[in-house]
Amino acid sequence: MPRRTLLGAVGLGGLGAAFGLAACSTVPTPGGGVQVPATQPGTPTPGRLTYGTDPAQYGVLHLPPGDGKSLPVVVVVHGGYWRASYGLELGTPLAVDLTNRGIAAWNIEYRRVGADGVGAGGGWPTTFTDVAAAIDLLPDAVQKAAAGRLDLDRVVFLGHSAGGHLATWAASRDRLRDGSVAAAPRVRPVGTVAQAGVLDLVAGAAQGLGGGAVVDLLGGTPATVADRYALASPAALVPAAGPVVCVHGDADTIVPLDQSQRYVTAAAAARGDARLRVVPGADHFAVIDPAQPAWTAVRAEVESLL
Repeated sequence: MPRRTLLGAVGLGGLGAAFGLAACSTVPTPGGGVQVPATQPGTPTPGRLTYGTDPAQYGVLHLPPGDGKSLPVVVVVHGGYWRASYGLELGTPLAVDLTNRGIAAWNIEYRRVGADGVGAGGGWPTTFTDVAAAIDLLPDAVQKAAAGRLDLDRVVFLGHSAGGHLATWAASRDRLRDGSVAAAPRVRPVGTVAQAGVLDLVAGAAQGLGGGAVVDLLGGTPATVADRYALASPAALVPAAGPVVCVHGDADTIVPLDQSQRYVTAAAAARGDARLRVVPGADHFAVIDPAQPAWTAVRAEVESLL
């Protein structure tokens, strides 16, 4: 299979029908539905690029309208407790909103945990190597698809829930030992924004988050596969490259606020640059809804890092 492929002239709806993005103006979430913002006139058709042969090894590049150069980039990593039943359509509203503000968005998919089918086959280490490979594609096929317009010195990693874990982990790859899975990153962010991220996997396993999702992801408990937790948990890999901003609603009942608090405490102990922004009254999905003030807070943090 060719390393990269781009879509022809289809709209966002056609892209969704073909590749699992939102085929309508609303993306369903476990918390209801999130409206996809209308794109600005002249916005290019999103492009699908592959980074491997598995059907889940691809990303969608969203570019803003116009022919501006030196575009900042946000890597969007969707959540869903690493389960195959949730896909990158969850990141589509955010990617569209960012392009409406002149920012390129690289919305990535990855293999996840679950039954056989598209998106399955994830866990340790494939979910991690997929995310690393998707991000490392930026200097090559993604930059080429953008006609060299991306400013790869201004890249922010953005992730929600399990995607917040993966985005912050990706920002911590410099901390991995030589020879470890996904060590030696090709792209280093200027900062990371974790939206209600699962950032302390040891605590997450103990708390039984997502019905045992952490244990399913890593294939065991901290007692049985301690080495994996040491390589996979952002709280164990502090400090990350660049500042980390944890945005978390205090009404979140799916990922507890203490996940972000634990990470910031660990980063501070390692003399890292991390801080917590609590959004009063926001639940788990408000931070990925462009119509909600919680997303406005997230976007402001992204733009300040850029």
